[in-house]
Amino acid sequence: MLILIDQDGVLADFERAFHTAWQRAGHDFPAVALERRTSLHVRDDYPQALYGEVEAIYTAPGFYRDLPAIAGALDGMRELLEAGHDVRICTAPLNQYRNCVAEKFEWVEQHLGPGFVDRIILTKDKTVVHGDILVDDNPDIRGSRRPDWRQVLFDQPYNRHLHMPRMSWASWREALAG
Repeated sequence: MLILIDQDGVLADFERAFHTAWQRAGHDFPAVALERRTSLHVRDDYPQALYGEVEAIYTAPGFYRDLPAIAGALDGMRELLEAGHDVRICTAPLNQYRNCVAEKFEWVEQHLGPGFVDRIILTKDKTVVHGDILVDDNPDIRGSRRPDWRQVLFDQPYNRHLHMPRMSWASWREALAG
């Protein structure tokens, strides 16, 4: 089975890193706790007047490279490979790509090893990528064509109101079996 795995919010803990960076920056507006997040895009959970400050955090040099791994993600990826699946990281870069693109590759090399860099698919349109399953925290994947993969939603607080097949790294075996 060809399994496409999103990077940010599925493998790399963008949310925790952003929350920590926001708190360290000492903003008057408190960091929005992950459990209270309602939007896939972190910026949308902050007042519009703070958009520039929010974006400055996740576009800063080192932000993507230094994201912590989501608990269970690295072992889950290795176990998927050991089970004989063809596993690819299918990730979309930011429009402000200067640091993001290279750092996504650096993150994969650091956490999954240099051999996994060959398994990265970087695209703004995931619908054009062939696969059997796409695991993504974004419930609304849109693009230029009807995808041939089945989506499994990676469980995050901002998508829990939706009724879609979902998984976490603790439940991946059951979620991907169906």
